[in-house]
Amino acid sequence: MKAMEKRESGSAGEYPGAAGMKGWQSKQLGELCRFIDYRGKTPEKTSSGLRLITAKNVKMGYLQETPMEFVAPGSYERWMTRGIPKMGDVLFTTEAPLANVAQLDTAEKVVFAQRIIVLQPLENILDRTFLKYLLLSDIAQKRILEHGTGATVQGIKASLLKTIPIEFPSLFEQQRIVGLLDEAFEGLATAKANAEKNLQNARALFESYLQSVFSQRGPGWVETTLSRATGGIYTGPFGSLLHKSDYVENGIPLVNPAHITEVGIEPDMRKTVSQSTALRLKNYIMREGDIVIGRRGEMGRCAVVTDAEDGWLCGTGSFFIKPSSQCDTRYLVRFLRSESCKARLEKIAGGAVMPNLSNTDLGNLTFYLPPLDRQKAIVEEIDQLHEETQRLACLYEQKLAALEELKKSLLHQAFSGEL
Repeated sequence: MKAMEKRESGSAGEYPGAAGMKGWQSKQLGELCRFIDYRGKTPEKTSSGLRLITAKNVKMGYLQETPMEFVAPGSYERWMTRGIPKMGDVLFTTEAPLANVAQLDTAEKVVFAQRIIVLQPLENILDRTFLKYLLLSDIAQKRILEHGTGATVQGIKASLLKTIPIEFPSLFEQQRIVGLLDEAFEGLATAKANAEKNLQNARALFESYLQSVFSQRGPGWVETTLSRATGGIYTGPFGSLLHKSDYVENGIPLVNPAHITEVGIEPDMRKTVSQSTALRLKNYIMREGDIVIGRRGEMGRCAVVTDAEDGWLCGTGSFFIKPSSQCDTRYLVRFLRSESCKARLEKIAGGAVMPNLSNTDLGNLTFYLPPLDRQKAIVEEIDQLHEETQRLACLYEQKLAALEELKKSLLHQAFSGEL
């Protein structure tokens, strides 16, 4: 971890200057590497066989296994006519996303396609791992992005990629830098894994608590259904009741599943309805204290309607649940959002592609309901634990962000001649 003790110098994206670069050469990438270009070719996929690597698998610094796709082994020789990759070769994505870089991590036969160029450095001039780190640095990334083209999806042509200038020292110095970065990144990877595990544990602990709360029984607890415990479940308007001419900007929002978040409701003000349309659809107007819940897509997505959303409309993809005197709405939202309830709703909804709940199925959902005063006490306990969980999650997320920034800083130092 000695490399991590170095002081950061220079601004992000700054090209390396003469200072600290003594003995480094500058050449175009095309002069230093053989390009094996499999862009534009799409092999026929099979359920098993040789591993197919696409741009979806190439992440920043590593290869991701998913999606795991395959091609028939018999097609290998016919397909890989542009060049055979070797373990350690550098993989570069030319678009969607542009400039993700990783190394081939296996000596087994693999097939490439879809927006990938394989870079094979000249062995006596450029170390392959050095090239990977160099292309991951902010210095190289900025140059590549400046050469990119495309208004919607940015990409780069092989002919332009070959002209990208890179600076590199002697092979011995390259290997020294690789050793320092390997050592530092190994420590960073361990720290990142620990932070991610702690983040996962904090969230799992909260879900475990919810599971215990909603599965317990006590004095006065009754088994009921959602329709009996509430003031009724109502469906949003059918699509046929809304026409293109009904939509306006900055009118009365329609709340669909995509607008329901962990912290409340965030409408799309670009697609709202006029006052006259809202009057026509008055049966779907929601009031403060109602619960809006998605009926398709991610199950359990719900929120309490506050005074700020009073008068908004339930969308076609949602239900709204009226409150009752026997059920605290915050308690019900916590129950519906719990992972155990989500799993039950997904099973009820069915549908491999797009789960879709019916009003009847949601209304028939059974659960145990404690007395009202106990519901309120449980909500207070849940809120306190949730606040602590969020605080821990924020700390771990900040640590992960700091580790990522440290990694970028080390790469910048390495290719500014400061390592």
